[in-house]
Amino acid sequence: MAYTITEKILLAHADKKTVAPGDFIYAKIDLALGNDITAPIAIQEFEAIGAKKVFDRRKIALVPDHFTPAKDKKSAEQAKVLANFAKKHKIENYFEVGRMGVEHALLPEKGLVGPGDLVIGADSHTCTYGALGAFSTGIGSTDLAAGFITGCVWLKVPETIKFVYSGKLKKWVGGKDLILHTIGDIGVDGALYMAMEFTGDAIKALPMDDRFAMCNMAIEAGGKSGIIEPDEITKKYVTSEGRKKKGVFYKSDEGAKYHKVIEYDADKIEPQVSAPHLPSNSGPVSKFKKVNIDQSVIGSCTNGRISDLRIAAQILKGKTANSRVRLIIIPATQKIYNQAIKEGLAEIFLKAGGVFSTPSCGPCLGGHLGILASGEKAIATTNRNFRGRMGSPDSEVYLSNPAVAAASAIKGRIAHPEEV
Repeated sequence: MAYTITEKILLAHADKKTVAPGDFIYAKIDLALGNDITAPIAIQEFEAIGAKKVFDRRKIALVPDHFTPAKDKKSAEQAKVLANFAKKHKIENYFEVGRMGVEHALLPEKGLVGPGDLVIGADSHTCTYGALGAFSTGIGSTDLAAGFITGCVWLKVPETIKFVYSGKLKKWVGGKDLILHTIGDIGVDGALYMAMEFTGDAIKALPMDDRFAMCNMAIEAGGKSGIIEPDEITKKYVTSEGRKKKGVFYKSDEGAKYHKVIEYDADKIEPQVSAPHLPSNSGPVSKFKKVNIDQSVIGSCTNGRISDLRIAAQILKGKTANSRVRLIIIPATQKIYNQAIKEGLAEIFLKAGGVFSTPSCGPCLGGHLGILASGEKAIATTNRNFRGRMGSPDSEVYLSNPAVAAASAIKGRIAHPEEV
C-alpha cells in the first residue's frame, strides 16, 4: 500500500498494521510540549485526576516563553507553575529565562525534535517541526495533560494536500512569502485538518530556517500539520552542532493518495504582505506601499532565527529607521541572541534606532514588549494578524518577511527592500 510521509509516521507510532485518512489512532509520542500559557492548565488537570508521575521526564519540554521575563504578577505565577512542576517531576527539558527561547525555535536548536518524530504541543504553531520531516501538531491543554501521563495521543489520520513549488525564488523572496502566497490562494480554512506537504524544486533549495517558517504557518490555513520530506539539508541540520537526534527519514511513496495537488511557479512570486485581519489577505508588497506604519517587529517563532536577523541587518546597515517608527528586534533564542551580537548585527540594529530585546514571544500574541495602541499600524514577521492580536482591537498588523519589515522601518511605510 502506498503511503504519504505523514501516514508513514503515524503508522510507525500506532499499534496498527495499516492506516488511512479518517482513521482514529492511539499513537505514541516522542515529545510533549507546553509553555507558560498552556502548560499550567495541563498541570492543573494532571494533578486534579491524581496522577503521580509523568510518562517520561526526558520526553516533556516546558518553555516559559510568552510572558517572560515576567511582565506582571499573574505572568510570574504562571511561570512558577512550570518551574515547580519541572522540579517535582525532574523534567530534563525545562528552560528557565536565560536559557530559554521561543519554543518552536528552541526545540530544534536543542536537537529535541527530528525526522520521523511524532510531537504534540499545547501551542498551535507546534506544526513548525514538520520542516524536519516530523509529524507535529498543536493540541489542547487537557490533551497535553493526558500526554504527560500516558505518553500517547488520540489522533484522526489527516488527508494530505500536496503543494508543489517549481522554479527558482527571486531575490528577497523566502519561505515566508511562499506560505503567505499559499494561504492567500487557498484561504484560512483551505487545508482544514489536513497535512500540508510542501515539495518541488523551490522547496528542495530552501534553507532550513525558511522551511521552519513555512511549516510554522500551516495552521494559518487550518492545517493539522505542515511537512517537508527530509533530505541532505535536513541531515546536515540535525547532525550539526552536536545534535544527536538523527531520526528516521521517511518519504512519500509513488502512488500515495492526496486530497489534491496544487502547483505554483515560485519564480513568479513577489515578496508578500498580508493585510489585516487575516493571513489570507496576502498580495505583492507593491499593493501596500501607501500604508504608513508606527512599528516594525522582527522576530517570533516564524522569523526570529539568525538568517532572518542577517537579512534584516543587511537592509538596515548604515541606515536609520524613520523617526516615527518603533523598530523592535527579538531574536528567537539565547543562542541566536548571542550570535547576533558576535556578528555585529545587534550593533547595526541599535545604530538604526531599533531596540534589541531578550528572546520572547513578546508582541506576537499581544503579550508585552511592543503592544499596539488604538489606530496604530505595524508590520511584523509574526504569523498572525487577527484583530487585537498585537494589542488594541483598533490597531492593524501587516505580515511580511524580515527584508520587507526592515525596509518598511526605514521608509516609514510598507516598502519593497529594493526601495532602500
